[in-house]
Amino acid sequence: MNSIKYPAIIEYVVVDDNYIVEFPDLKGCITYGDTLEDAKKYAKDALSAFLAAMFDRGFKIPEPSDIKGENIYLIEPEPYTAVPILLRKLRHESGFSQSDVSKRLGIPYQVYQKLENPNKCNPTVKTLEKIANIYNKHLHLEIA
Repeated sequence: MNSIKYPAIIEYVVVDDNYIVEFPDLKGCITYGDTLEDAKKYAKDALSAFLAAMFDRGFKIPEPSDIKGENIYLIEPEPYTAVPILLRKLRHESGFSQSDVSKRLGIPYQVYQKLENPNKCNPTVKTLEKIANIYNKHLHLEIA
């Protein structure tokens, strides 16, 4: 589980002279840009905000599908959104509760809760290393 990337359909609309972006896995998550690069940039912003809003409203965040095609681009949410979603997914896959993880980390339950919240998450690298160790995983950071 390295990252989460959602497929986005990005199509040029001649009439509007812009690129429309839609996420098939996230109905209602739509944006646009004047250029393809702008569309991809705005898609990342829209995806991040949409996933954070789903979290706030208590909705289950769907897994990205593996749709492929000519106008399909994989978009990754901003780290402030991706990290909490990945932490929650990892915890669920391991069968742990938030309380279990907080005890293993030696931090209060409420502090751990914030790590799984896109609007409050701000972990240190040391905290992410400790979390990776709990799950017998390695932390891999990349600046691309």
